Amino acid sequence: MPQTPDADRTHRLVPSPAGRTHLVEQGEGPLVLLVHGFPESWYSWRRQLPALAAAGYRAAALDVRGYGRSSKPGAVDAYGLRDLVADNVAVVEALGESSAVIVGHDWGATIAATSALLRPDVFRAVGLLSVPYTPPGGPKPSEVFAAMGGPEEFYVSYFQQPGRAEAEIEPDVRGWLGGFYAALSADTMPEPGAPDPHFVTRGGTLRERFPEGRLPHWLTEAELDVYAAEFERSGVTGALNRYRNMDRDWADLADHHGAPVRQPSLFLGGSRDASTTWLADAIEAYPRTLPGLTASHLLDGCGHWLQQERPDETNRHLIDWLRSLDA
Repeated sequence: MPQTPDADRTHRLVPSPAGRTHLVEQGEGPLVLLVHGFPESWYSWRRQLPALAAAGYRAAALDVRGYGRSSKPGAVDAYGLRDLVADNVAVVEALGESSAVIVGHDWGATIAATSALLRPDVFRAVGLLSVPYTPPGGPKPSEVFAAMGGPEEFYVSYFQQPGRAEAEIEPDVRGWLGGFYAALSADTMPEPGAPDPHFVTRGGTLRERFPEGRLPHWLTEAELDVYAAEFERSGVTGALNRYRNMDRDWADLADHHGAPVRQPSLFLGGSRDASTTWLADAIEAYPRTLPGLTASHLLDGCGHWLQQERPDETNRHLIDWLRSLDA
C-alpha cells in the first residue's frame, strides 16, 4: 500500500516554559519551525510539512501555548511575546538542535520576528507570512486600536476585553471559525464596499459580517471539523489572550524599540489581505527594518490564509528561500 504523507508525521509533546508544547514533525535535515496564527493550530501547516520534508528539511509545526494540545496557562499575562519566544527556544532544544529557521503566519509572524530579534543565536533566519514586521515601539497599541474604529470598534479592541469574544465564539465554535476563515479568504470575503468584517458595531458581534453558508475553496467540511474539535476541547481564551498582552509587550520590549531584524528573511503577503494593505508602510520600510531580506513576494489575488489558499505557490517560494540560505 502506498505511504501517504500523513503517515510520516510524528506528534510530540515536549517540555517548555508553558508546561508542554505539542508539535507535529516531518522530514530530516535542517530544522524549520512553523508557528501558526489566530485562530489556527499546527494543522494550518498541513500542506507545508510534506513539501518541506520532501525538499530535505525537518519541519516542525507547533501548537502555540493556549492552543490545541499545548499547555494553556490560566493567567492572562502568561501570553506575552517573551513567553512565546521562550517556548520556541525550548522546542528547538527539545528536538536536539542548536538553531533553526523560524517561519510564522499571522500572529505567528510576529512571534517569529520577535524570536529572531531576541534570540539571534538560535534563530538563524525568519520567514514572515501575511503580517509584515514592524519593530517594537511607537504609540501604545491599545490607544492606536481604539482610534481606528470611529463609530465602530476595531476587532483587536473587541478581542482585548476578557470574556467578550468568548461569549460570541464558544456557543458555536465551528460556525464561527468557518465564517471567520471565509471572511478573510479571497474567494469568499465580502465585496468591496460591504461592511468590513474587521470592525464590530457598538454592541454587536464580528459574526454579523461573516459570509454565511460558504466555505473558502481551501477548506473542506472535514478540515473545518479538525479546527473546530481543537477549539471545542481547549476553548478560545488562551488564543485570545495573545491580543490581551499587546500593551504589556510594548512595555516589555521597550529596550528594543525600533530594532531591526538582521537575519536573512522572507516576506510573503496576499494582495487582498488587509494585513498587507494596511501595513504597506511597514513593507516599504524593510530596507531599514529587515536589512537581511532576501525574498519578498505579494501573491496576487490572495487573501489572508496564504499557505492554505495558495499552498503550492507558498511552498515554492518557501523552499527556494530556504535553499538560498545555504547556497
